[in-house]
Amino acid sequence: MKKYHDNTQCIHGPEHFNDPHGALTAPLYQTSTFAFKDAAQGAARFAGEEAGYIYTRLGNPTTRELEQKLAQLEEMEDAAATATGMGAVSASVLSFLQQGDHLIASSALYGCSFALFAHMLPKFGIEVTFVDMTNEAELQAALKPNSKMLFAETPINPNMTVLDLTMLGNFAQQHKLISVIDNTFMTPLLQKPKHFGIDIVIHSATKYLNGHGDVVAGIVCGSKEHIELIKLTVLKDIGATISPHDAWLINRGLKTLAVRMARHCESAQKVAEYLEMHPKVSKVFYPGLKSHPGYKFLGEQMKGAGGVIAFEINGSLKDGEAFINATELCTLAVSLGDPETLIQHPASMTHSPYTPEERQAAGISDGLIRISIGLEDVQDIMDDLDNAFKVF
Repeated sequence: MKKYHDNTQCIHGPEHFNDPHGALTAPLYQTSTFAFKDAAQGAARFAGEEAGYIYTRLGNPTTRELEQKLAQLEEMEDAAATATGMGAVSASVLSFLQQGDHLIASSALYGCSFALFAHMLPKFGIEVTFVDMTNEAELQAALKPNSKMLFAETPINPNMTVLDLTMLGNFAQQHKLISVIDNTFMTPLLQKPKHFGIDIVIHSATKYLNGHGDVVAGIVCGSKEHIELIKLTVLKDIGATISPHDAWLINRGLKTLAVRMARHCESAQKVAEYLEMHPKVSKVFYPGLKSHPGYKFLGEQMKGAGGVIAFEINGSLKDGEAFINATELCTLAVSLGDPETLIQHPASMTHSPYTPEERQAAGISDGLIRISIGLEDVQDIMDDLDNAFKVF
């Protein structure tokens, strides 16, 4: 089969859809169960002797289209779609770890990923050590005889720290750890962790993959063996599987992913440069800036710097609240990757599961503001921020 460029694959997927009625868009299979022609066929499908669908929690043609498209984009063998991004995180961890195992996780993570690792996994006898994954010595020091997995995201939410995937992939392979990378901020168009030896790649499909702010979903990409285990255990028995309608919406959103990401990146670069020069901004965190440590990874590890910026203002926590409240075009909301520009305060919102001490260790200050640059005219975005800066 001919291999197309990513921009083309976002539209067409692994193979051209052929509908018997000539429909251009693949239909939505909005069904809970599938009929068998006879008892023998039902038995054969349950026994795994015949390919086909049984029940949507176990598989659905619309969901399968999404899984195949993401597996191809991440250059992985297979993928599993989940009901939420956290469904993807939990499935990628719980499928492979058991009581007595040890997980090495990045000290800075999305707040709910951190809460799962810090508060839930220990209840099941899974040990977790949080480390600064920019420091290989800390990784080495965290190793234990029962270490089984390494989990990180890059760039890190919300302070945009970029991790060295080559180092992490080599480290995990050397010590026989399953490596899991959350690639939500980059999408497969800007970063492919598989190229650096990473075993499992996950996404909150809620964000850029869907791109329209009307779905919550997740994706796990990996080898056929890993994905089969995830589907036959955690997804089947715990049940965090995606609805066909949500899968259909993400399939639709993927068709414009390439053009959307190009616009997000282009506008974010301009806004980051504007913020870096503003007298009321003390620091800007964006890998597209030469002042950012992650800038060195552009070109080799990352094709672009993404659409999310974090920055600190010269002022108090109350000044930060006043600044956010003064924006008019920017929408005060958590999440990212939508057509709308979204602005939020991580310490009190997305990363509130951290204690103040944990936030400090993760580099998340009380004055940090995160902004997901949308698809509006970039001048309008900068004008809105400029007006908000006038409140203090």
